[in-house]
Amino acid sequence: MSIILKQPITGPAAWSGPDLESETSWLRPLTPDIIDGLDSALAALKAKGLRFPDFTREDFPIGPLGRLLPALADELENGRGFAVLRGLPVHRYTDDELKAVYYGIGLHLGTPVRQNPRGDLLGEVRAVGDPTDKRTRVYETNLYLPYHSDPSDVVGLLCVRRAKQGGLSSLVSVARIYNEILAHHPEYLGLYYRMFYFEHLCEPQPSLSPIFSYHEGKLSCRYLRQYLELGCEIKGVPLSLVEIEALDLFDRIMHDPGIRLAMMLEPGDLQFANNYAVLHSRNGFEDHEEEPLRRRMLRLWLKMPNARTLAPEFPGRNGFPAPQAT
Repeated sequence: MSIILKQPITGPAAWSGPDLESETSWLRPLTPDIIDGLDSALAALKAKGLRFPDFTREDFPIGPLGRLLPALADELENGRGFAVLRGLPVHRYTDDELKAVYYGIGLHLGTPVRQNPRGDLLGEVRAVGDPTDKRTRVYETNLYLPYHSDPSDVVGLLCVRRAKQGGLSSLVSVARIYNEILAHHPEYLGLYYRMFYFEHLCEPQPSLSPIFSYHEGKLSCRYLRQYLELGCEIKGVPLSLVEIEALDLFDRIMHDPGIRLAMMLEPGDLQFANNYAVLHSRNGFEDHEEEPLRRRMLRLWLKMPNARTLAPEFPGRNGFPAPQAT
């Protein structure tokens, strides 16, 4: 069972954004030899007559990048919890080729999992949903996307096109949020270990989960206030006044400019983040009128071979189950 951690978290996971803005060790350029290796893997895939998503990691030998991915996986689990690979030449690839390359990288980093009941292994992050409908997935609009975690070990975002204006990506350290609560408002700490109903955890009905879980030496977090409130509403379990106070405090801390790290993802950037250690967000944006110019991201949800052990009351949520054959 999880216990309530009562000591501050130290080490690289407890970072603050302003400290990282002055150095770029979290930003890793893709060198020409890495790009050549990906192109060779794509050529080998085509020679076999294979295409996304019907191939395995053995069908896509990625060359030099493969030697860097173990260090990336370790950084995601035991370091800061995020990293950005920069420089994939997205403009050179057809849509099918780009999906194959991105998916192939994902196969070597972890195991891609399904992102919706249809069974999609790559998610299209575009403004296509109705923002007035509470059940619209928040990433499907051009509105501000609140800080949240996705139901997988790791989330990857590949920037294909930027918006006309806005769409800034933002990350915040779960450990830093925890340290702030512990230091300044420890009276609320136990509330975050309570079980709440969350909607959109890849199940037909809202599921119970705490916000914080500390297990085997690691702190994990699951959060998106909109989905928590929606889950409690669906189940008919209203939040208490003190629970609302605790959520308000959580939100104030994670929006502190002295904590978060903001970045503009450029075309060809691949951002990876550990969903237990980092919350991610995006500000609102104005898009182009022309469809071929509109903002577009491709999303991967990955089950990781080096993922932490989670407490029984904080089960892993690695995507949706496979669609049943009809």
